[in-house]
Amino acid sequence: MDLMLYVKFFFGLVAIINPVGLLPVFISLTSHQTAAERDHTARVANFSVVVILLCTMVAGQHILNLFSISLSAFRIAGGTLIAIIAMSMLQGKLSEVKRNKEEDREASVMDSVAVVPLALPLMAGPGAISSVIVFAAEHGGWLNLIMMSLIVVVFGALSYGLFKIAPAINKVLGKTGINVITRLMGLLMLSIGIEVMAAGVKGLFPNL
Repeated sequence: MDLMLYVKFFFGLVAIINPVGLLPVFISLTSHQTAAERDHTARVANFSVVVILLCTMVAGQHILNLFSISLSAFRIAGGTLIAIIAMSMLQGKLSEVKRNKEEDREASVMDSVAVVPLALPLMAGPGAISSVIVFAAEHGGWLNLIMMSLIVVVFGALSYGLFKIAPAINKVLGKTGINVITRLMGLLMLSIGIEVMAAGVKGLFPNL
């Protein structure tokens, strides 16, 4: 087992999904709910994220094979997408790759926001899905898949814990504190995106 690989995968999920940065969005989307309803929303949202990422992890390589997409090409595409989202996070805001104004308006009138838009696309968005596919394709084998699946489950549990105490965290950190964390996660995420793109370019053009 490569322990550093799993640590990198976990912190990659933390940076890309950025549950702390999503706390104000979660509070806003659930402002009309009771404490029990908010807890249920947090539980369903994070369970959905785990299911989406696990399905992506298992099916990712098959999807690439189905469309005859090389891993190197997908690395470049996924790394570019991750970098675009990271640039937005460095400005302390969510990228429109994750959500746009039309989705904001639709979410404001929805009764249930756990699966859409909270789980998908805000949490398990294009960046997270691309990252999981790349990691799973690069590091095949049952042991790696099992360990990465456990990491996804652990991440979901920790994210649920954060959402459960979201009002308290938001009150302590404030908008400025959350923006600082979002920018730090954005910087880490941008580094991951560049690394993924570099690996893709190297795979397509080995002479470089």
